[in-house]
Amino acid sequence: MTTPSSPSHRVYGERRPLERDGAFAEWLDPATSAVVSIDMHDGHLSTEPDCPCPAPRGREVVAPVDAFHRSARAAGVPVIHVRSEVRASGVDDVRGVPSAWRTTFPQWVGPIPGADQHALAGSRWTRFTTEVLPGDEVVTGKKRLSAFYPTDLDFLLRQMGVRTVVLDGIMADCCVLNTAFDANNLSYRVVVLEDLVRGTDEVLEAAALAVVSLHLGLVTTSSDLVTAWAPEPALTAGVATGVAAR
Repeated sequence: MTTPSSPSHRVYGERRPLERDGAFAEWLDPATSAVVSIDMHDGHLSTEPDCPCPAPRGREVVAPVDAFHRSARAAGVPVIHVRSEVRASGVDDVRGVPSAWRTTFPQWVGPIPGADQHALAGSRWTRFTTEVLPGDEVVTGKKRLSAFYPTDLDFLLRQMGVRTVVLDGIMADCCVLNTAFDANNLSYRVVVLEDLVRGTDEVLEAAALAVVSLHLGLVTTSSDLVTAWAPEPALTAGVATGVAAR
């Protein structure tokens, strides 16, 4: 039974208690975790009319993502920012074999003016909208729907000794979900923060989170995760007084 102040997670949309020493203990260890923030850059989040691939729902989480990243850094959890970037020539995409979304997504949302400019190397559209601090890591060159492809994210995570990836960013039903699948297939523990991702719409966002919760990992909120990362109060008190906690 959860209370408003007790950590919880979702399973197929249903709220369940989240115990730090329970089934998801491995997912909640800050010492082996890293935050992977996906596609929080101007190519999606700019309010300019010529934004090449606008994701207006994603703008809602810019400030909350920045706040969570500050909490993660304070807990000793590294923050990795991943962005889409293709060669300026376009050969990786529109002038090579175009990404499928360029055909499929407009079937629903209509034409996307300026989409050919999306994620071009050297353009203003690859600038991060969220805060990137000197101690953070940046992974660039994401060319399709997963933060792992064809980037060096997996190499970086293994070099850092990371076992759990905590995902925030956009879009929940697209790049976040694809990244969660790849991370799971590469044997990482996956956490998706339900309050810090946004999908195409609320229906697809909920569907993506349900898929993650059933097949890929832990769906929880940023505040509940930060709570789970905090040292046990009894242990902290024991260390402070020099008395072993009982």
